[in-house]
Amino acid sequence: MSNFVITTDSTCDLPYSFIKEHGVVIQPLEYSDGKDTFQDGPTTDLKAFYSNMRNGVVYKTNASNPQGVSTTFRKILDEGKDILHIGFSSGLSSSFSNTLLAVSELEEAYPDRRIIAIDSLAASMGQGLIVYYACKLKEEGASLDDVADWVRQNRLHACHQFTVDDLKYLMRGGRVSKVSYVLGTLINIKPVLHVDDEGHLIPLSKVRGRKKSLITLVDNMEQTMGSYRDRNEIVLISHCDCLEDAQFVGNLITERFGITNIVYNYINTVIGSHSGPGTVALFFLGETR
Repeated sequence: MSNFVITTDSTCDLPYSFIKEHGVVIQPLEYSDGKDTFQDGPTTDLKAFYSNMRNGVVYKTNASNPQGVSTTFRKILDEGKDILHIGFSSGLSSSFSNTLLAVSELEEAYPDRRIIAIDSLAASMGQGLIVYYACKLKEEGASLDDVADWVRQNRLHACHQFTVDDLKYLMRGGRVSKVSYVLGTLINIKPVLHVDDEGHLIPLSKVRGRKKSLITLVDNMEQTMGSYRDRNEIVLISHCDCLEDAQFVGNLITERFGITNIVYNYINTVIGSHSGPGTVALFFLGETR
């Protein structure tokens, strides 16, 4: 087995059973309800988190900090292992730049160890999809450099398709105007968004009605996959406490493309606090984002 550890942020949204099975080390981000601050992690009750949001609780989030990253990485380095870190998109968070600060200090403290940190330019299970394939390569015997090269060359093939159920959360984050929020709510507009090549969350289209927005995710998948259609050995779908809607999308994918290996999981607190309950996000490999 290669003597390196794959690390990533809690924003990857992979099931913790996968994280444990494949020895991935998670760097937790933080969220706050205005009174207390918590770490996003395996003990977080996400159903309660989204219930609180529906009941009016407004959460704030924090990027990972250099000190926390350093603590996580030192434990690995002290075991004589190298690190491949696949980080949360720099287009959405300062977590990756903070990771680089920690890496710079650790490289001086551990001159015999190697740390490669790569900006995934991805979020949620898009980030998780890259981690999934990196783990697969590692377990097939690929070296640290080989896995890192694959991540750099393929990260922009990790496609993201999102839709939200309530525009007010995007309004709070400045992604839609107050006027758009009011008008969109009145006529039941649901935006469809994606993550672009710079790792930013970008609106793609607006459709009327929840069901249509979910179908549009799969329509966009069909247009985006291109020659990568047969490379999708797995599809990942994350959600903000709306599993039935996520499964509706998954069933459409199976019907249309014959893909049956579909993994569902909650969206973490950091991303979910900005997108809100009812968000559904679809991730797959495609020619372009």
